Amino acid sequence: MKQSEIEKLSVAELQEEIAKTKQTYTDLKMAHAITPLDNPAQLRTVRRTNARLATELTKRELE
Repeated sequence: MKQSEIEKLSVAELQEEIAKTKQTYTDLKMAHAITPLDNPAQLRTVRRTNARLATELTKRELE
């Protein structure tokens, strides 16, 4: 998810997306622990997307 897409989301949508990406990251980590992923870079991508979402949410709360 690109930063321009994240900025268009509402606070409720941001919270929903954060929950989804956290769940996706957990699932990917568990799958990777059992058997290596075809593309382990997915872990980094999901983790960074989650960080972008959390940063945007924090920014809005501080405004």
